[in-house]
Amino acid sequence: MTSRANPDVGKTVINGLALLLVLSYAVPYVYLVSTSLKPAADVQQIPPSFFPDRVTLENFETAIGTAGLPQAFLNSAIVAVLTTVLSLLIAVPAAYVATSYRRPLTVSFLLFALVTRMVPPVSLGVPLFQLLKSLGLLDTTTGLVLAHTSNAVPLALLLMAAFFENVPKDLEEAARIDGCSRFQAFLHIILPVMRGGMAITALFSFIASWNEFLFALLLTSQNSKTAPIVIAEFNSVYGLAWGPMTAAAVLYSLPVILVTLVLQKQIIGGLTFGAVKG
Repeated sequence: MTSRANPDVGKTVINGLALLLVLSYAVPYVYLVSTSLKPAADVQQIPPSFFPDRVTLENFETAIGTAGLPQAFLNSAIVAVLTTVLSLLIAVPAAYVATSYRRPLTVSFLLFALVTRMVPPVSLGVPLFQLLKSLGLLDTTTGLVLAHTSNAVPLALLLMAAFFENVPKDLEEAARIDGCSRFQAFLHIILPVMRGGMAITALFSFIASWNEFLFALLLTSQNSKTAPIVIAEFNSVYGLAWGPMTAAAVLYSLPVILVTLVLQKQIIGGLTFGAVKG
């Protein structure tokens, strides 16, 4: 009886800890949505209430009607999509070569990518500003995409390298025996197997660009301003306009949620990729 009870207790404890972890992430977002649905007079009431006494969409109407916010959403979408595509175009072949050819140079290349992840982004702000200024790319979509890509590529490279490590070498060797060139084997055999890993890498790259604030603040001023900057500038005569700000934040979170739901099957497949071999 004791041997049967112990696994049940352990499972209950694990489920309880998992529930607490989910709630720790869910509660702040629920409060964000709740605040966005409150009337303006109730947003800053003391003591604050978790749920609105009366549900209203006036904050969403104010946020949508704010000048510059729709264009900022469009700028964020363009920058995030281009950053994701460019990051994958660079990271996928680079990770494949780095894992296929185990040389001191390729190992050093991956270590360098790891080291760049340890560099605080704030320390790169001034150099990027000076570099883009010299190239005439300040306050441009191109400049911001390049800045975001420089931040996203190291993580994408490390993720893809980890996924390529789990690809059986026999797949490529069989394709080569059947007459495929190395590039054809990579394109038609390896890449289809890597759909899950590429989905996860694309999601991380998209989120990194979509939520990025520092580079957008330093490198844009008007034409290419993204949504996080515009949301942070919500003001009223009494200070920050918390109601419209939370409503805009809720709207801004929806694309990431939708992208995650669309890629859910690929993400699960990528997370379990390599778990079973043989």
